Amino acid sequence: MIDEMLQALLRALSFGTPLLLACLGALVNERAGVVNLGVEGMMALGALTAFGVATETESLGLAVALSLVAGALAALLHGFVTLTLRANAYVSGLALTMLGLGVSGLLGNRYEGAILMEPAPELPFTVAAGVLAVGLWAFLYATRPGLVLRSVGENPAAADVLGVSVGAVRYLAVAVGGALAGLAGAFLSLAYRPAWTDGMTAGLGWIAVALVIFVGWSPPRAVLGSVFFGLLYYLQFRLQDQSRVPTELFAAMPYLLVVGVLALAGLRRTQGSAPASLGKPYHRGER
Repeated sequence: MIDEMLQALLRALSFGTPLLLACLGALVNERAGVVNLGVEGMMALGALTAFGVATETESLGLAVALSLVAGALAALLHGFVTLTLRANAYVSGLALTMLGLGVSGLLGNRYEGAILMEPAPELPFTVAAGVLAVGLWAFLYATRPGLVLRSVGENPAAADVLGVSVGAVRYLAVAVGGALAGLAGAFLSLAYRPAWTDGMTAGLGWIAVALVIFVGWSPPRAVLGSVFFGLLYYLQFRLQDQSRVPTELFAAMPYLLVVGVLALAGLRRTQGSAPASLGKPYHRGER
């Protein structure tokens, strides 16, 4: 019994690691007031970049580093479109998801079915995700730069008056968020499933976006939320093997729960903890 519980916890941590990394990235974006629905696309690009680099160079370190770069560059494209060109952030995010999935699917054809001979260990990713969550919490609430980031998300006009470059802070937050989404993708293709298959992100990016709302934009809660959804994924696979219920129902369990959680959050008005200027563009001199 104890062994089964330990196994369930370990698998929950494994399933929850990419969710936590992507959630933390989206959380950084939104704390700065920027909405980015392109997490799924950035994860796909990070996964492909990491797998391709690892396959061609046999360097896991370089693969991880370039997955961060790939995610950050994709996010900066979203930042340019929304922060500089003033396009709709929601449309841009959806376009980024479609672009990321399309590009990764097209360029990944050459690696379809390929397997890494020496996969990366899962533990360093999981530990890094936990450390990042603690570090982000400390950064947001115990440092001056963290206060600046939160102020830009709450009241960018007031931050501007105090000499803060709102645009620079938001661009930096977008890049960091994209890098973490790319790292989440790298975990999938290097450690969790050390092979390349099109669509391997399997909607995890969307769950990560919803998870930010579910945990109330709190890094410590993000850890608990990711483990919870990780456990749900584990139970999904265990129950499929022991039930005659259609497998599609079990596959939909995490997504159905996301819908239910967000509906409950709306009824309880927990969205009040969201940054006040979330999704609202800011341009100096405009009212």
